Amino acid sequence: MDNLSDTLKKLKITAVDRTEDSLEGCLDCLLQALAQNNLETSEKIQGSGILQLFASLLIPQSSCTAKVAHVIAEVAKNEFMRTPCVDAGLISPLVQLLHSKDQEVLLQTGRALGNICYDSHSLQAQLINMGVIPTLVKLLGIHCQNSALTEMCLVAFGNLAELESSKEQFASTNIAEELVKLFKKQIEHDKKEMIFEVLAPLAENDAIKLQLVEAGLVECLLEIVQQKVDSDKEDDIAELKTASDLMVLLLLGDESMQKLFEGGKGNVFQRVLSWIPSYNHQLQLAGALAIANFARNDGNCIHMVDNGIVEKLMDLLDRHVEDGNVTVQHAALSALRNLAIPVVNKAKMLSAGVTEAVLKFLKSEMPPVQFKLLGTLRMLIDAQAEAAEQLGKNVKLVERLVEWCEAKDHAGVMGESNRLLSALIRHSKSKDVIKTIVQSGGIKHLVTMATSEHVIMQNEALVALALIAALELVTAEKDLESAKLVQILHRLLADDRSAPEIKYNSMVLICALLGSESLHKEVQDLSFLDVVSKLRSHENKSVAQQASLTEQRLTVES
Repeated sequence: MDNLSDTLKKLKITAVDRTEDSLEGCLDCLLQALAQNNLETSEKIQGSGILQLFASLLIPQSSCTAKVAHVIAEVAKNEFMRTPCVDAGLISPLVQLLHSKDQEVLLQTGRALGNICYDSHSLQAQLINMGVIPTLVKLLGIHCQNSALTEMCLVAFGNLAELESSKEQFASTNIAEELVKLFKKQIEHDKKEMIFEVLAPLAENDAIKLQLVEAGLVECLLEIVQQKVDSDKEDDIAELKTASDLMVLLLLGDESMQKLFEGGKGNVFQRVLSWIPSYNHQLQLAGALAIANFARNDGNCIHMVDNGIVEKLMDLLDRHVEDGNVTVQHAALSALRNLAIPVVNKAKMLSAGVTEAVLKFLKSEMPPVQFKLLGTLRMLIDAQAEAAEQLGKNVKLVERLVEWCEAKDHAGVMGESNRLLSALIRHSKSKDVIKTIVQSGGIKHLVTMATSEHVIMQNEALVALALIAALELVTAEKDLESAKLVQILHRLLADDRSAPEIKYNSMVLICALLGSESLHKEVQDLSFLDVVSKLRSHENKSVAQQASLTEQRLTVES
């Protein structure tokens, strides 16, 4: 190590004189010392103050430039050396060197920048602002034969792509084309994996999704799936998963999804369809998720339902009822829920037996599955009176809904259960359904739902409660009383923050409750007249009119 101290002294002198031969000798000694003991050598380099001189040595014309960059790359492997490298002003000259034509200079420069900025979002953001992304993409295109340089570019892309600010810059380059070209040439699993690691964060950006689709990535992914589907080798299974996951990610963009759907006639759509009946769980999952993504607009949904997708998804669900794969259940239910959104699909799906298929999962204890099951049923019965009545009289279902209305740990399941309870009443307008819900203890949940922070849920609850009061007041009277409905309505009317439709529906409900003696008494005791008469001058015409009507009713009935 004494030798090292001499080298550092000599280096200080030669760095100023710029005698290239002795400079190269010193750098070779440093690289040797770093190879033997990086930590100790780096500490010595930091103590010597030599880093400050390196900035002036990073010049394109010098034959030693690659070695200087190499030394920086080695010392910057240590976390404690990164800030000193930044303070020594090394980033700017290193970035300039990325325009060099010398492949060794490029490789060591890329390594040095990568190590200095490793794990530092602020330094990576600085590199992005200095324009390194277009430069590196160009390098990848020019030096695609040099595997070390290619790898350096991929590592850099992987790090930079994690930053949101990089996506726009990447989108303005031809990165998609370069990566797909590179991907097609790869045989080794590790190399493909490196490219996948760059593609995944980039494909989160919608513009880049479309570029990747146009560059032919999808065809590569489908080929991988075809090659690996029957393999039980660990690498192949991993590659199949990555390829099918990436395929689903590409379908999350509206433009890329429509491009691949091609009116339901596209090769990609047809291939994805064939994944659903596959025996491979990963492909079943990707297939169902892809269908859920294709089902993001009405036209696609109508086309798919008319062409038999529902039966395929029901068969898939059937294979996963007993001890099934939860992610596959969740994905298939997501697809069915989306397909049930267009009005014309509801009756077709109901007659295909979707409700029966979905109800098999009522016993599931998995919140994600419960959530999608509830959403699917709610979509199916929207404006379908007969189906709503049939489901609303299903005691097992209603009891399970009431149980899930108390799932405090799972807000999504709790919210969807409440919304389905309300929907069963609103769409069936059936006395039998109301009786089933009263007997199962569902009334208190609908009353609580009227106080939800979401206006849409408050509204759905109030409309359902008004139907209960109009159709089965006697049956529900006690439950409405113990749930303190009248007090809640008073609060909603008195609160200036309540939305106009909430005030309107609260008054409609008050009028309906007057038919019950005990509830009528509660209304009288709470001086509703004061609150209602104030609403006669409400800026919303419907609210003001309803306030006048309600005031008349309250005056007549008092």
